[in-house]
Amino acid sequence: MLKMFKKKGEQIFAPAAGSVMALAEVPDPVFASGAVGGGFAVEPTEGSFVSPVDGELILVAKTLHAYAVRTDAGAEILVHIGMDTVKLKGEGFTAHRAKGEQVKQGDVIITCDLAQMAALVPSMVTPVLVTNGKDFVIAETQIGAANGTPVITVRKK
Repeated sequence: MLKMFKKKGEQIFAPAAGSVMALAEVPDPVFASGAVGGGFAVEPTEGSFVSPVDGELILVAKTLHAYAVRTDAGAEILVHIGMDTVKLKGEGFTAHRAKGEQVKQGDVIITCDLAQMAALVPSMVTPVLVTNGKDFVIAETQIGAANGTPVITVRKK
């Protein structure tokens, strides 16, 4: 007799308050094409960026413009705050957590003065990407998800 197992997915939440958009709408061709990974983006309305999942913080960029969290199942989720923010060399960003720490979904990782930052870069649109897509598939997407509800669900391939 064949047993059917329903694959459990991991829910990925928006890392900031704001409007959720499809990756194709990101004003950067590399992110919009999915070359860095599949996912979604957020047009933030405030400067507090949180962990989109429970897991281990595996990257906090020296320039504080990006961070990544690995879930217990192994999905690696990258949050890239804004476009061309790497050029700011960390100026205006404050880190609240460090690489190697265990974080919960909703824990604050990076903060910035959004209005100040928006004046310095082309866009503050923030891509949220599954960077190890060879191992994980995006099973569900809820573009337009309300704050506090999952945007995508990923499952192991």
